[in-house]
Amino acid sequence: MTWSLAALAHKASDSYLVLEVQGRAVSGQWDIALRDIDFALGLDHDGNGEITWGELRARHTDIAAWALGRLSLQRGGACLLRVVEHLVDDHTDGGYAVLRLAGECSAASADLTLDYRLLFDVDALHRGLLRLNLDGQTQTAVLAPDSGTQRFQPGRASRLAQFKQYLVQGIWHIWIGFDHILFLLALLLPAVLVYEARRWRGVTTFGVALREVLWVVTAFTLAHSITLTLAALRLVELPSRLVESTIAASVVLAALNNLVPVVQRRRWVVAFVFGLIHGFGFASVLAELGLPPETLVMSLLGFNLGVETGQLAIVALFLPVAYALRSTRFYGRGVFVGGSLITLAVALVWLIERAFNLKLISA
Repeated sequence: MTWSLAALAHKASDSYLVLEVQGRAVSGQWDIALRDIDFALGLDHDGNGEITWGELRARHTDIAAWALGRLSLQRGGACLLRVVEHLVDDHTDGGYAVLRLAGECSAASADLTLDYRLLFDVDALHRGLLRLNLDGQTQTAVLAPDSGTQRFQPGRASRLAQFKQYLVQGIWHIWIGFDHILFLLALLLPAVLVYEARRWRGVTTFGVALREVLWVVTAFTLAHSITLTLAALRLVELPSRLVESTIAASVVLAALNNLVPVVQRRRWVVAFVFGLIHGFGFASVLAELGLPPETLVMSLLGFNLGVETGQLAIVALFLPVAYALRSTRFYGRGVFVGGSLITLAVALVWLIERAFNLKLISA
């Protein structure tokens, strides 16, 4: 059995930590991407871009020591953790090592402090997605470099705190989701232009551009909100490769349409249709974590609002500058045509990589 180290370009590095702390007893499971472990420890012994079960099994002791050196729990004193079983599982973005955990804490009823430091020293974009059952109460958290140490109180799961965490992560996710950003920008580039007599020229008023942007952004928001909700609630599931390949194809078509205008008006229809697919991409983080229903609704709402906030921030920065430059050669040739060509080239590489599970650009 082998696992490819090629990863989907869309998805940032995540690990999935599920812990159950009942009194002094600790049990749980920690899923860590094989590509992340390979980056830290070098699992691919023969350098062929794939990890075999033999290569992984030979490093079980090293993997356990490396992971547990970056996770600590305290409850009335240090909790002693150990890895009791090594497994492998497939997530939407590839193979993951599954570490089954067990341990014991010093006290049975104190607050629990968790300190998570996996990969933060080499990858500031890495996130740990935590689901914690503390004495029968489920709590969730997103563990980032500035929130890797958190304190949990028994019986007090703050829904507002979880909402805020996922709001921030939604903003972060859109800002690092380069394919989503490029798709949105490809649709926004012509918003300050109008196609007449087989050429693009600047719009006459800011209001015209603003209305076009509002139509596009609203359609994109509505569409991906629908499928984000359906996917995160696991009501609809699509194969990851299909979703990611279609997202790349949407960027290709949006950029190509700028260069060879086919859809000159009603670009909001394009935004809505492809926004439905982008929603499945946004949902990958929440769906992978497998949050319980009572927590998922609040987390989903916060994450979705965060995505919209991050999206509006991009629009607010782009539109005034684009409008001011709309009639210049710099915008027409450099930004609009040049930007569309670059976007097309990048998206074509993504499409080939995702559709055929290749790695054309080294990380």
